[in-house]
Amino acid sequence: MPVMSLFFRIVMNIFLATLRLSEKFILLLILSAFITLCFGAFFFLPDNSKHKRFDLGLEDVLIPHIDSPKEGKHASGQVVIHGQGGHDEHRHSLRDKIRADHERALQEAKEKLRKSREELQAEIQTEKNKVMEDLKKKDAGPKPLPPVPMPKVVSVSDGEPPEPDAKEKRDKIREMMKHAWDSYRQYGWGHNELKPLAKKGHSTNIFGNSQLGATIVDALDTLYIMGLHEEFKDGQEWIDQNLDFGVNAEVSVFEVNIRFIGGLLAAYYLSGQEVFKLKAVQLAEKLLPAFNTPTGIPWAMVNLKSGVGRNWGWASAGSSILAEFGTLHMEFVHLTYLTGNPAYYQKVMHIRKLLAKMDRPNGLYPNYLNPRTGRWGQHHTSVGGLGDSFYEYLLKAWLMSDKTDTEARKTYDDAIEAIERHLIRKSNGGLTFIGEWKNGHLERKMGHLACFAGGMFALGADGSPDDKAGHYLQLGAEIAHTCHESYDRTVLKLGPEAFKFDSGLEAVAVRQNEKYYILRPEVIETYWYMWRFTHDPKYRQWGWEAAQAIDKYCRVSGGFSGVKDVYSSNPTYDDVQQSFFLAETLKYLYLLFSSDDLMPFESWVFNTEAHPLPVLHLGNITLPGSEPAQR
Repeated sequence: MPVMSLFFRIVMNIFLATLRLSEKFILLLILSAFITLCFGAFFFLPDNSKHKRFDLGLEDVLIPHIDSPKEGKHASGQVVIHGQGGHDEHRHSLRDKIRADHERALQEAKEKLRKSREELQAEIQTEKNKVMEDLKKKDAGPKPLPPVPMPKVVSVSDGEPPEPDAKEKRDKIREMMKHAWDSYRQYGWGHNELKPLAKKGHSTNIFGNSQLGATIVDALDTLYIMGLHEEFKDGQEWIDQNLDFGVNAEVSVFEVNIRFIGGLLAAYYLSGQEVFKLKAVQLAEKLLPAFNTPTGIPWAMVNLKSGVGRNWGWASAGSSILAEFGTLHMEFVHLTYLTGNPAYYQKVMHIRKLLAKMDRPNGLYPNYLNPRTGRWGQHHTSVGGLGDSFYEYLLKAWLMSDKTDTEARKTYDDAIEAIERHLIRKSNGGLTFIGEWKNGHLERKMGHLACFAGGMFALGADGSPDDKAGHYLQLGAEIAHTCHESYDRTVLKLGPEAFKFDSGLEAVAVRQNEKYYILRPEVIETYWYMWRFTHDPKYRQWGWEAAQAIDKYCRVSGGFSGVKDVYSSNPTYDDVQQSFFLAETLKYLYLLFSSDDLMPFESWVFNTEAHPLPVLHLGNITLPGSEPAQR
């Protein structure tokens, strides 16, 4: 058998020397599977005396290296096996290991053969790029981090409201956060999320098959802002000791960017603890292979270990999603700012420049773009799911740049103008809503996710073209009113996932699979922005109604759970405490009942997961790699 293996290795090395890297990859795969097959088959031949002698000979080689409590050692270091049972047990163990290796190799080969030519080419290209990047890093050596001016750290007492009533409500929100965190700490620690009824950990496919502690990372800045510093230290200790991005897990680029990189950067800026910055950069490096596509539009998912990317199977013939590849700018600009590495900034600016060159039907951005061809997929436009945060990040890129990124502001203004013209309508009952454009037709349905837009319109009012600041503040108020109605027209006073404006029904869910509430933050987010800009007391009143409903209907002994039907007086739980409940919903509620000097808009911009990142008052400082984009 060693002779056969050596022969194959010699032939393979001679043959591979004449081939390109892509051809080598395929041949290596096939030959390694063949050799494993031969090697495994040799051991699975019938158990005659010849093979028994071979087993004995092999064990004579292997056993002297084994040190087990069941075995005794002489002074010479020889191993003594007590009885034939130990001999047989080891032989069977060895066979089981070889069989497992054999089956694993065959399974890997089958999986490769099932892949399309394009997918194999993408994997080969990824491997090539990884080799080139590693060579560049070795040649360049580590780059020193630039000095970064740190914003004022938020103290425990910051933001206490002068009104006793508001202070009492804020204290209640903090208690809800404590219950959510303590439950996760007790029953789901280290897992991505919590099943509060089953009282155990929970995860979804957006985090792969790994335990990355998503709730810990997502909740850190909320804990800090609320002054829960002991809990914050527990989270920091877990991240320092356990958070490892070298795992073999396929994750959502979008989700880990907004939750993990956003959460780690926010924790760093608030606390000044270097571990958060280092972890954010480690993860960001793992995401970069997702951009290795023919267009530079990233894949939706990437394997953190191999760097291989792919898209969701359901997304319009393998397209990337607007709200996913368009929601990277804030975090990636900060990564370039902190590391001096221009790659992050250049990746997101390339996306912006590519989109600027493309035709847009009716001025609208479709939700799907093919990363191989650079063409739009299905013509579906929405300000809710699949589209939402793309528009949000255009506005926030301008705000985060201290209002110097005028290109981002102009792109936002043009997009909102098209949205107003084609998607925003008034119902027969006078409710302003944002519909969805599907293949030339307006669907009169609004998702809970789209309710964030009320806050976005208010946030973007100042700086609007043609003196439209008042108009957009009013539009934000109308959206907030509509979304409040979607809550108020349910039994639980919690909003459904989506609601219609058709056939005499307004702001009400029709389908059973749209009646659930999963602890979402978007309506409360809009209340907070509207409160900050108007100080109209109704926004605090509406926020308190939502907080009471969450505490009454979603709270269980093991945390907080979503509910499956907001129109039922006896709802069923979904048994998931989402990480964004701690990152967003409770944070926005807490800020709603705080004074405006806690996280002022002049200094902070919140990413789409409610992680605050500081405004970059760059002055004469230029981001590495930014010169070409400014021309």
